[in-house]
Amino acid sequence: MGFERICSVIYLYAILLVIFSSPAKVIAGDIVHDDDSAPKKPGCNNVFILVKVQTWVDGKEDAEFVGVGARFGPTIVSKEKNANQVHLTRSNPRDCCSPPKQKFAGDVVMVDRGNCKFTAKANFAEAAGASAVLIINNQKELYKMVCEPDETDLDIQIPAVLLPQDAGASLEKMLSNSSSVSVQLYSPRRPVVDIAEVFLWLMAVGTILCASYWSAWSAREAAIEQDRFLKDASDDLPDIKSGSGSNGVDINTTSAVLFVVIASCFLVVLYKLMSSWFLELLVVLFCIGGVEGLQTCLVAVLSSFRWFKHTARSFIKIPFFGAVSYLTLAVLPFCIAFAVLWAVYRNLSFAWIGQDILGIALIITVLQIVRVPNLKVGTVLLSCAFMYDIFWVFVSKKFFKESVMIVVARGDRSGEDGIPMLLKIPRLFDPWGGYSIIGFGDILLPGLLVTFALRYDWLAKKNLRGGYFLWAMLAYGLGLLITYVALNLMDGHGQPALLYIVPFTLGTFIMLGRKRGDLKTLWYRGEPERICPHVRLESPQEI
Repeated sequence: MGFERICSVIYLYAILLVIFSSPAKVIAGDIVHDDDSAPKKPGCNNVFILVKVQTWVDGKEDAEFVGVGARFGPTIVSKEKNANQVHLTRSNPRDCCSPPKQKFAGDVVMVDRGNCKFTAKANFAEAAGASAVLIINNQKELYKMVCEPDETDLDIQIPAVLLPQDAGASLEKMLSNSSSVSVQLYSPRRPVVDIAEVFLWLMAVGTILCASYWSAWSAREAAIEQDRFLKDASDDLPDIKSGSGSNGVDINTTSAVLFVVIASCFLVVLYKLMSSWFLELLVVLFCIGGVEGLQTCLVAVLSSFRWFKHTARSFIKIPFFGAVSYLTLAVLPFCIAFAVLWAVYRNLSFAWIGQDILGIALIITVLQIVRVPNLKVGTVLLSCAFMYDIFWVFVSKKFFKESVMIVVARGDRSGEDGIPMLLKIPRLFDPWGGYSIIGFGDILLPGLLVTFALRYDWLAKKNLRGGYFLWAMLAYGLGLLITYVALNLMDGHGQPALLYIVPFTLGTFIMLGRKRGDLKTLWYRGEPERICPHVRLESPQEI
């Protein structure tokens, strides 16, 4: 293996490590669920809802904050036109754990969390004439306000909303610098399905579809070229690895397990070291991978046009990189400029487009290079990823007091909106805004199995219905759809997508293989028997 090959493999494994360690789920909301187990009771049985708090300073519209409504109190209006602007005032004492020293006369009162029950604060504020109470959390998350188990006969008639710590600091500044601050409380209903989720589903399925056909086409071309070589050369046959093209890297069972172990370690590093400077490092790494993926995809597409075939087949030798086509040199500056512009302007509202383009190109390139040689390796890889996803989303709470993967995905310690190893689309018709997101791992890992299915079908000359690719693709799409259904049913809870995708995809493949009698071949060989010498991969037993 030459220097260039060694460098490319090391680089590929580094990119894979970051992708595999990226949050492999869809995230919704930032509500902490420590109080979910609290029972409902009369006077304390509201459904938890997000609440918008719009502010006006001296009559001019100002910032808008998002809080969470309490389980007690009346229902907050859902339409903005039905919500009144009400004067905001500070409680004295600040925690409102004793009767306030002033009367509020219908004002919304702002109080600090702590020192007494949520319901006690609301009762004291209501008795003093408040129309609503805003409780400021002592942390930046949104906790759900519930009633204590020993509380009975609750009859709180004013709404209570908990706001995060940073929102409280902003309101405090408004009150100290202005003569008049008023607020408006309302809770617009979120649509059951946003069009962003549909587009994200299409992006994920389309990415695997493109990568699968490219990988299968490359494998078939490599097999045909190999057959021609074997036909022309009867002696001194070279040692050619089975099932891998000249640019392919096959995963084995050992590397599949190691990926999960090392990825877990890397995820913990992300969790412990997540900060603005560490996020900058991840952005640089993502840009490097995005440039590589984008130029690979562009060169492949442009090479199919006759105007670019000559430049694609003309090479120049560059130190440390070997032979590089003129087309690659022409495309590379554009790719670098694209990645740099995204990195500089990644916080703008439309930057998600550049992130998705770089991410899709990177995933397609990885799926073109990395290959699952047989179903055995695919089963080990996806099974390990299945357990990895469940552990770091759910089980890690017992060891770290919070979900490690969700914290990393949100970028809680970085000061920005999470790490860039995600595809995301803004929620277009959601009054709460935000993004629908999916981790690269949710596309890449199942995609390895789906691309393997299409390579096998093409080499075995199976039709679409009689092969495995169509059913694997449908299983992946259905598994991802179920993920979104579960996400909407459990609003606010992060969901590990592989929890749903892996059983659908892997289970469908194994059951079909067993039913058709191909399971042994799929499990060990990963390629069909040599029926036609021009449509199969080389088998090492026959060399």
